[in-house]
Amino acid sequence: MSTKAKSSPRERLLEAAATLTYQDGVNIGIDALCKAAGVSKRSMYQLFESKDDLLTASLEERASAYVAALLPAGDDARPPRERVLHVFAQAEAEARAPDFRGCRYLVAQIELKDPGHPASGVARRVKEKVTAFFRAEAEQGGAGDPDLLARQLILVFDGASARAGIRADTPAGLLAPTVTVLLDAAGVR
Repeated sequence: MSTKAKSSPRERLLEAAATLTYQDGVNIGIDALCKAAGVSKRSMYQLFESKDDLLTASLEERASAYVAALLPAGDDARPPRERVLHVFAQAEAEARAPDFRGCRYLVAQIELKDPGHPASGVARRVKEKVTAFFRAEAEQGGAGDPDLLARQLILVFDGASARAGIRADTPAGLLAPTVTVLLDAAGVR
């Protein structure tokens, strides 16, 4: 029995939205989404008010797992410096995947171009969680200006993701040295 037969139409639509919008962009058509999910348009509109609603739900459904996979566990006792470097090691590993197109949350924000779009709101909250993690670690590690360091780290994170996503560069061998310079300059232990 196939996975499609086991999952509900809602789950199939969420999965199709996650896969197709990441591969082909947020402007993917309703027909393609419904076809990939094996769901009629009528069923889609019974489950979601719009394609925007489907995209938002798809991003929201994956947000917690994304953040959990990226950040070290809460009970991770390593020093702040190592915890920050862990995030960049995770990002570097993710960027090596052959189908990597960049951080799906950054990609959605860039493609939507509308900070008021509900899916942009989901993406912004994910980015805020990562930035808040950087800020907390910077403060814990003794940074002189934790807010500035957090902003610098998310800039490096997003920039590396974007460049790797468009195949302009690879973060391999770049992230740890770059982040180390920032941590050293900020005085993070």
